Amino acid sequence: MAERSSGGAVPVPGSDRAVYAISVAAELAGIAVQTLRLYEQHGLITPARSSGGTRRYSGDDLVRLQRISQLSGAGVNLAGIGRILELEDDNAALTAERDQLRADADEPPEPTGEAGP
Repeated sequence: MAERSSGGAVPVPGSDRAVYAISVAAELAGIAVQTLRLYEQHGLITPARSSGGTRRYSGDDLVRLQRISQLSGAGVNLAGIGRILELEDDNAALTAERDQLRADADEPPEPTGEAGP
């Protein structure tokens, strides 16, 4: 049995850190390795690559695979899934940009160092 360090907690990789091999990612996502490769061929997911060329998937990739599985289960074809994911990504980027603009507008303006009239 493996021992834990005296810190107690086992470190968990960040959701954007690509650490899972293709077989592990497929198992965690509940899909076959060949299906995962098919999704990659269709551009639905793009895993990071190690220096040796091995696919590495992140927690964010696993979330995306769950979304792909949901859409596929609802009867959406791969082209449709690609378009939906693209629109969802665009929407998320626009929402983040809007939120940043709102936050910037709420901040008091920085002094310019110029003397006023």
